[in-house]
This record gives sequence, C-alpha cells and structure tokens, in this order.
Amino acid sequence: MPQTVCSGTMFTTPSGFSSHLACAEPGEEEEEAPQEGPGPGACLADGNPITSASLDTLIQNLVPTADYYPEKAYVFTFLLSARLFIPPPELLARVCELCIKQQQLDQSPLDTAKVRKFGPKILQLLTEWTETFPSDFRDEKMVGHLKDIIHRIAPCDEEYWKTLNQVLQKLSQRLALMSQGEESIVKVSLNASSISDKLVAFKTKPPPIQKDMLSICNDPYTLAQQLTHVELEHLSHIGPEEFVQAFVQKDPLDGTQQPCFSDQKKKTSNLEAYVRWFNRLCYLVATEICMPAKKKQRALVIEFFIDVARECFNIGNFNSLMAIISGMNMSPVSRLKKTWSKTKTAKFFILEHQMDPTGNFYNYRTALRGAAHRSQTANSNRERIVIPFFSLLIKDIYFLNEGCANRLPNGHVNFEKFVELARQVGEFMTWKQVECPFEEDRAILHYLHTAPIFSEDGLYLASYESESPENQVEKDRWKALRSNVLGKT
Repeated sequence: MPQTVCSGTMFTTPSGFSSHLACAEPGEEEEEAPQEGPGPGACLADGNPITSASLDTLIQNLVPTADYYPEKAYVFTFLLSARLFIPPPELLARVCELCIKQQQLDQSPLDTAKVRKFGPKILQLLTEWTETFPSDFRDEKMVGHLKDIIHRIAPCDEEYWKTLNQVLQKLSQRLALMSQGEESIVKVSLNASSISDKLVAFKTKPPPIQKDMLSICNDPYTLAQQLTHVELEHLSHIGPEEFVQAFVQKDPLDGTQQPCFSDQKKKTSNLEAYVRWFNRLCYLVATEICMPAKKKQRALVIEFFIDVARECFNIGNFNSLMAIISGMNMSPVSRLKKTWSKTKTAKFFILEHQMDPTGNFYNYRTALRGAAHRSQTANSNRERIVIPFFSLLIKDIYFLNEGCANRLPNGHVNFEKFVELARQVGEFMTWKQVECPFEEDRAILHYLHTAPIFSEDGLYLASYESESPENQVEKDRWKALRSNVLGKT
C-alpha cells in the first residue's frame, strides 16, 4: 500500500541486522577501553578497530596530520553519523581548531616543510566533505571555516589557492544543481492534480476529455523505462545525510534544549518527495484501472500494468514494481472480481510472490542481492541499475536506529551501529549515481507527473460504479459517497 515516511505505522516488522552488530540495552555494562574489540570497517589512528569511543576521540581521529589520513570508510561513516551529536558547522570548527593547534598554524613564521606535508591531507578531507555532503555547506559558517583553514596554509604553497577555488567552484555548481532539482520537484508536485470525484458519478455519460495511459504509451517496456527515469531522478537528489536526519533525536548528553536540526522538514525534503512519488504511482495505477466504464477495457489495463511491473523487475526497478503491485492491491481495485476474472493473472501472482513480505521480504531481498551483484560486474549502465523498494530501505534504517542505542551507558558513541548504517546508506549512494541509459519520452514523463488521479473516495466510487456493491457495508458506503458527490453539485 502507499507509504508515508512521516508515520510510524509503516514500520511493521524489525529488519535483520548484521550478526556482528551489538545493540546496547539500557543499563548494559560496557568496557571503558574505546579502542578495543573487533570493529568492522574503520580503525583509529593507531590501527585499532573501533566499536565505541568518546565523541572527542572520534573527532580527533578525523583530523589529518602530516603523516596520517583517516580511512575513506571512516570519513564517510563519521561525517554521516556525527550530525546526531554535533551540528556540521560546529564539527568543522572543531576540526579546524585541532588542525591549527597541532600544526601550529597560528604561529609566525609557519613551518613550511611541515605545512606542505599537512596541506594536501586537509585539502583532501575538505574535498571529500564537500563532494559527499554538499548540503552541509549551504550554511555560510561551513564555507567560512573552509576558507579560513585554507587561508592559513596557503602562504606555504600557491597551489592551495587554486585548489580552494576549484573546491568552491565545484561546490557552488553542486549546490546550484541541488536547488534546481528541488525546485523542479516542487513544481511537479504543484502541477499534479486530482480528478473531481463528480466525474465518476455519471459514468454512463462521456466524461470530459481525459487521456489515459494506454493512449499515451501502450508498450510496457517503454513505460518501465520512463518510470526508471523518474526513479533515478528522485534518487539523484537524496543526500546520504537525509537518512540520518529523518530520525534525528536530541542527544541526551547535549546540554542545549534543541536537537541538532531545528528545521527537520527541510532537511529531509528530497526523501519525502520520493515517498510522495511512490504514493502517486500507486494511486495513478489504481485510477487507470478504475476509470474505464467497460470491464474488457479494465482487464486490458490490469494486464498492461502487470507487464509493466514485470519489465520493472527485469530492469532492477523494484520501487516502481512495488508501487504498481500496491496500486493493484488497493481495495477499490482488488474488489473488481468480474474484471479480474477476465485477466491472465499468473504473471501477477509471480510478481506478488517476489515482493511477498513473508520472512521480512526474503524473496525481494534475494532478488535485490542478485541485482546488486549484476550491478557490480556490469559492463553497461543498463545492467548497473538497482532501485530498491525505498520504504523498506527506510524501515531497515529506522529499526537499526531504534534497535541500537546511539550512545552506550558509559557515554561513548556506539560506533559499530554507525558502521552498519554507513554500509546501508553507502550501498544506496552507489546505486543512485547510475545514469539512466534510456532515452527520455517527454510526453510519457509529463503524463506520469501531471495526470489527474482519484482520491481514495473517488477510487471507491469509480469501483462501485464499475461493479455494484456486494454486501450491505459496500452498499452503505456507495450511497454515502454518491450523496456526498451530488451534494457538492
């Protein structure tokens, strides 16, 4: 069914965690030594793996020196998760303070040889930060800290000025593209409309000029390709930080009264827009099925969307696949027994089996691993496409967040939890970078974004008009819906 990221009801079953991940319970004892234990994927500067550590230790481990640079996996993991404990501008300020102190950048004259060894390392860190989390730098304080630290080392090598300009230029381009993408999503949302429920109360009369999907595109593979365009466009705008910010809570050790992010809605706008697209596709499919007055035409539409769903599965577009299945499983559609009796449903049952929620979506997760493996060994963008069922990905991250404490009883950050979080988000980041290999069809894309859709009441009304109510509950509802519609005329 259509999902919403704002409601806790979408998270219905706990997801599976990696077997090594230890989730702390309240009151559980934890060893004090932060640098011991079999930590996966990230190490401290001394080479010991991390399972937990104080926030100060983790920040220190992020700071490069003349002879040290943190592992790339550590940089991503910590920059992703640190925002749960400290706002990005404050984190960058702390990093810069440590750099100034350790490298004596406030001394005059500077140790040129030392700074020339340190300079490329701090530039690399700042470059990684701007490339992976560009939205952090929408805050002018972030850009100010970046400029300040580069200005301090620039006298030792003029190349640092060039690098700074390159970093700022690329950052400006990324932020501009992000703003354009967000504006286009808002524009599309405003253009999307709902069919007046009044139309379906008079199905014996010709409805107003209303195109349907089959008149725009009658080839399942072509529609699956265009759906993939929409999916990848949405994915391209979602930053890794949104997965963390969707579930951010106030850090219990923070003395302030506010969480790290006060304007939370804005911080997850792209993620929420993607969930709205899933909902829209569900209702669009249901609308297309319920609209035709003739049973034969409704059956053709059902079979068409079954074929579209199969092509989405073959492409690796699991999000559109689930939206189509969800739309066909909505009650106003599933109750059309006479219509379904005229369709060939064998392929639909196979697809339903693939997306069966049994065993925490075991069949789907198996298919997803297969698509991910194909992507890793692919020779073309066509084979690299992996678009996960997004609401399930959010659910997995939600339960990882809820099932494991951010801090252990001794106050240390539960870094092992964030390694697993970074693994899940990092995999998604790899998938979202694939360029869509299919040619755009503007007419189909426009229809997908702007075609009117029924509300839930409209779907039920259209369904009852197509096939009469079978019991008293349905009769009463039909009567109430018709009365409501006629009352508005």
